[in-house]
Amino acid sequence: MGKHHKRAKTELSDAKYEASLRTLQIELVKIERHIIKHDHKVLVIFEGRDASGKDGTIKRIAEHLSPRETRIVALGKPSDKERTSWYFQRYVEHLPAAQELVLFNRSWYNRAGVERVMGFCTDDEYENFMESVLPFEHLLVGSGIQIIKYYLDISKPEQKSRLRDRREDPLKQWKISPIDEAALEHWNAYSLARDKMLARTSSELSPWIVVRTDDKKAARLNVIRDLLSRLSCPESDKHYAVPDPDIVFRYDTGATRFTPLAA
Repeated sequence: MGKHHKRAKTELSDAKYEASLRTLQIELVKIERHIIKHDHKVLVIFEGRDASGKDGTIKRIAEHLSPRETRIVALGKPSDKERTSWYFQRYVEHLPAAQELVLFNRSWYNRAGVERVMGFCTDDEYENFMESVLPFEHLLVGSGIQIIKYYLDISKPEQKSRLRDRREDPLKQWKISPIDEAALEHWNAYSLARDKMLARTSSELSPWIVVRTDDKKAARLNVIRDLLSRLSCPESDKHYAVPDPDIVFRYDTGATRFTPLAA
């Protein structure tokens, strides 16, 4: 994971990053106009380890888009009532309607990740989720919702560094949670949960896209490039929709670039 990130980190200056980001955000505005004009429904799911860059990536995607047609959904832990409801129920009300782009900052895949690792669900609940999530997503796709799923991955040293920064930076301390403290302690358990989730819940209709995020700036730019490549829009310049395959790649076609457990 290191070589590509180190090279990109030294080459990508702040000025080059900002210029590239602006260009890509202009393309996103074109995409949004197309979504609105043609009544498209788009759901983008962001999963990943703690401190892998979900917040920052989502912020850059939505920064210049219409808040009426672009929604960011980041649900907290379920209430007592929600715990007794159908597992997917609390997510359904946030699904995109026509003309909407919805960005999930974590999603129903909590059950395959943090809930599994931290013991917040039973083995039966976990297995039921793993068996039902693809049929659920395929039902949504059949109803006209385009689903794009990103898993943001990060190396252990980089995660450790970012979690330390959260504790030390007063402007980032709102991000700290007890789950953060367990992230490094349960590194291998999270790796195993990740590997099982990606292997069992990636399909042709809703594949997982893996993003290497040790270099935050390169990751953000390449997620947007990949997103542009997956959202149809005749007005968009596809010249910009070419992500770096060493940073962003489909899980089920990029196994040689994905390292289980030790990633």
